[in-house]
Amino acid sequence: VQLQASGGGLVQAGGSLRLSCAASRDISTARTLGWYRQAPAHQREWVASIDIAGSANYADSVRGRFTITRDNAKNTVSLEMDNLKPEDTGVYFCRLETNALSPKYRREYWGQGTLVTVSS
Repeated sequence: VQLQASGGGLVQAGGSLRLSCAASRDISTARTLGWYRQAPAHQREWVASIDIAGSANYADSVRGRFTITRDNAKNTVSLEMDNLKPEDTGVYFCRLETNALSPKYRREYWGQGTLVTVSS
């Protein structure tokens, strides 16, 4: 599976951006789809994820500001980011986890990342 993330850019604090991640194959059976970010000199951190049933979860730092959605018909997962803050700056990566009863058979795939810069 190949994942192509897009939509990053430079935005002022308080602004909005919408990230998209297009998959090269059907995502309807993906166990989870998620977004992670990595700020300079920091480890990659989880931002949001959405499961096969459409249930979404968010990191405390973005809850109420970010919205993750999946469009199985278009094989995309998106992240709507509102009220952006300078601390949201980083490279954002999308991730797909395949579905299997046993965790040892699940696979994960990552997109190449898209840069989001929020100026103060």
